Amino acid sequence: MFGGSRNGFITEYGLPLIEMEDVEIVNNDNLVLSDVSFTVSKGEFVYLIGKVGSGKSSIIKTIIAELPVKKGKARVGDYLLGKIKKRQIPYLRRNIGVVFQDFQLLMDRTVEENLLFVMEATGWTNISKMKARSNEVLEMVGMASKAFSMPHQLSGGEQQRVAIARALINNPSIILADEPTGNLDEETASDIMKLFSKIHTEQQPAILMVTHNKELYKRFPGRVLVCEKKTISELDQEVEFTL
Repeated sequence: MFGGSRNGFITEYGLPLIEMEDVEIVNNDNLVLSDVSFTVSKGEFVYLIGKVGSGKSSIIKTIIAELPVKKGKARVGDYLLGKIKKRQIPYLRRNIGVVFQDFQLLMDRTVEENLLFVMEATGWTNISKMKARSNEVLEMVGMASKAFSMPHQLSGGEQQRVAIARALINNPSIILADEPTGNLDEETASDIMKLFSKIHTEQQPAILMVTHNKELYKRFPGRVLVCEKKTISELDQEVEFTL
């Protein structure tokens, strides 16, 4: 049964953190996906795979309320996306960490300043607590020694580690990772996946990871959802899927 709205982001026991039922996803009046139905529960690691242009990133944009839900039912935590008000969207996003393929760091600020900027934008005010949390998440991703470096001084893998630290700032219930290894070489991509696996084990967020790299979900197992033919289905991992 589709969940109703409650106060607070944490859902009732046993209720998925992300739940979509017969959702139609539209971008600029163009139908991207239809009849989308899936769930992601607390602590799950789920891959979203499919060919380029199949709608994977549109799912991410829908979850963070960047694309509106006009048909079907969609819920993230306590928020019904079809009814969400504009003023509620920042509160929804505080409970979601997003990691992008191209890192999206502020290139004119240090690593620490990048994290402090996010904290200020999400309501943090105590500078000593902000710096302590910044150092804590940088420790988690092995980047504490780079706190005062500029992004251009970092390798691609290091920049992605900072981006992951940024996603962890508010201890999110959900992490959305949109092709997080897409710009990295094979060895660095493997290191980043090991880091995601470590975070998943230790922090237990739900992780929804978009990828077109089938080697990732073979090496680092999780549930696999497939975007194809303008909808989403669960992958039978006994069946070979060609991207």
